[in-house]
Amino acid sequence: MSGSRPPRPRRTLLERLGLDRPELRAWVLYDVANSAAVTSVLTAILPIYFARVAGAELPPAVATQRFALATTAGLAVVAVLAPVLGTLADVRPVKKRMLAAFALAGAAATAALAAVGPGDWVLATALLVLLNVGLNGSLVFYDALLPHVAREDELNRVSSAGYAAGYLGGGLLLAAQLAWIARPELLGLPRGGTLPARLAFVSVAIWWLAFTLPLLLGVREPAVRAPAGAGREGTREGTRARLARTFRQLRRHPDAALLLAAFLVYNDGIGTIIRMAAIYGSELGLPRGALIGAILLVQLVGVPCAYLFAAVAGRLGPKRAILVGLAVYTGIAVLGYFTRTAAHFFALAILVGLVQGGTQALSRSLFASMVPRHLSGEFFGFFAISEKFAGIFGPAVFAAAIALTGSSRGAVLSVIGFFVAGAALLLRVDVEQGRRVARAAEARAAADAPEQPG
Repeated sequence: MSGSRPPRPRRTLLERLGLDRPELRAWVLYDVANSAAVTSVLTAILPIYFARVAGAELPPAVATQRFALATTAGLAVVAVLAPVLGTLADVRPVKKRMLAAFALAGAAATAALAAVGPGDWVLATALLVLLNVGLNGSLVFYDALLPHVAREDELNRVSSAGYAAGYLGGGLLLAAQLAWIARPELLGLPRGGTLPARLAFVSVAIWWLAFTLPLLLGVREPAVRAPAGAGREGTREGTRARLARTFRQLRRHPDAALLLAAFLVYNDGIGTIIRMAAIYGSELGLPRGALIGAILLVQLVGVPCAYLFAAVAGRLGPKRAILVGLAVYTGIAVLGYFTRTAAHFFALAILVGLVQGGTQALSRSLFASMVPRHLSGEFFGFFAISEKFAGIFGPAVFAAAIALTGSSRGAVLSVIGFFVAGAALLLRVDVEQGRRVARAAEARAAADAPEQPG
């Protein structure tokens, strides 16, 4: 029929999942790699192991407090380093090499946790600091690669695919670990000892390194656009100058800067729930199997729900979808205060699984759509600062509340303020204006500076 539009080609399953190109699949697999450290070590096994083994000689509230302070210290190191690392990655094509170095350090610290025995809380805290530095340092470069591997119309799907794959991979490994911790005879291990948990730490380190390789081999190092004369001999001076300029660049991208501020605030609440849930449940006296099982449930629910949030973002826009997630998180904090039983904890796990991956994935992709690609390293360095300071403030508030009240229950309600304040800032972000400003900056950079290959 004259003037009719040709039918739109149907997208394949891989296209709908955001995984239709090899470099996208390779990038996503690093979410599988690092999610094992987040899920198995930082969220499920280490908090309980710290409370009941490494900190066995400490009062329960003191063990929780020291775990929180160690988490704060590790994230503080990354928060200080992130902007320098980000600017360096935009001067030199080193994103993949730096990611590999930090991942190796984190995996080594994870494997070394197998040496932690009863009462070794000092060693455990030192390794926890190094693990957080390695993990979160690698994420500065991983996130900065996103706008280089995905087109703007793919960002939400690909970022959500990463979180979904991370939930699936981390959940599968945690399920295996839960099986041999609950029934060590499956691996021929004796009951009643710490060997099953220590083997879990080693398995995470191997998993982390194995699933890092596809990104290192399958994702091309992005070319950098550097001013003339920014060669190797001037890298140190150039990095200092670019770090100073990044602050000025943020002023030229006010909506991206406002999104950073909103993310800093609301992610504080999210990060606190992630990092403190298991040790909070342990302090309440919930069985170890129930705690790890609830965290596994978060992974299983999180796989489809990460994609669900991407679909919601397609209809409502990513900003509104994030606001929906923050409203659910506010309810989670209220319910957490009243948690008494394992059944309550499982109900909270389902609610967290509904919104956790989607909210964080959309935050990452929304920011990626609002930054100039040639400045992705330094902008995601500041994104990392927001993410890490969120991890610093939340556990620090938790520790302070314990010091004041002697209990963790009241600290749970403190996260509500982060969600409300973060949502108020997010409402002020003009997404379309932010994207227009970013694309205009890219056009100016392409005209003014030569491209240096990766």
